[in-house]
Amino acid sequence: MQAITLKQLRYVDALATHRHFGRAAEACAVSQPALSMQIREIEAALGVDLFERRARLVQPTGFGEDFIARIRDILRSVDELEYLALAARQGFLGRLRLGVIPTVAPYLLPSILGGLANAYAGLDVQVRETVTPRLVEGLETGQLDMAIVALPLSEPGFDQFVLFEEAFVLVRPASDAGKPVPAPRALLDMKLLLLEEGHCFRDQALAFCSLDARTPLPRKSLDGSSLSTLVQMVGAGIGVTLIPELAVQVETRSAPVSLARFASPQPSRTIGVVWRKANPMAAQLAEIAGVVRGAAAKLRRDQAAG
Repeated sequence: MQAITLKQLRYVDALATHRHFGRAAEACAVSQPALSMQIREIEAALGVDLFERRARLVQPTGFGEDFIARIRDILRSVDELEYLALAARQGFLGRLRLGVIPTVAPYLLPSILGGLANAYAGLDVQVRETVTPRLVEGLETGQLDMAIVALPLSEPGFDQFVLFEEAFVLVRPASDAGKPVPAPRALLDMKLLLLEEGHCFRDQALAFCSLDARTPLPRKSLDGSSLSTLVQMVGAGIGVTLIPELAVQVETRSAPVSLARFASPQPSRTIGVVWRKANPMAAQLAEIAGVVRGAAAKLRRDQAAG
């Protein structure tokens, strides 16, 4: 069988990730015909197709799914070898691929990036903002080094480092200021605005209302794509919503809304940093996590003082 190259394996991984030849080629910085030719060559060498090609659809075959899982293990191991060599030469990371959930990224990232720049001159921080399942996948496949998520995660192969705990705040129209704070379950009888499915904050908000995330919601419940959208909808008188404490100053400063806190015990979530235990740079990542925690603590002190 013709030798399969690492470059071809990366092309297969990209196509499996993007399910589109054009986007996969762009991610690999090659032309679409070049990527397509390399995929064909590896399929010819194997004697079996890795992908089904239909109009507007590219998806792995049954064999392709198994093959792709194996090559991702290989590519992750190759990346780890590069990290080991980098650690031997420099003693520290030169690049940090950081994932962040959307309900944290806009509020915490500026402080984190500033803190990392002060602590590690020349560190190249590459940020990916997406929902938790995709961040977990990125960590498992070696496409991310660490991620900021809501804890705990159930994955046993991850180290988990707590950054802070924050309460949920009720956002209501300005005309509701001073009204009694409703009981959690009563929120479902109102027009409760939630993030779209896939966001962990949606599931946490539903759990506070004593509902499983899979439970069909009342027709009065509405979805939004971001916390900013939810708050603006509340300001327009459409309903009420919950947002994390970290987002309050940014999202409510220009919206005609009122804020209220629930009686103790308040609903809350724990935000932390995770990375794979098997990452050869785990010790350095733990050190970076400490810098991130310091930057987050300073931001929260500044918010409390402001």
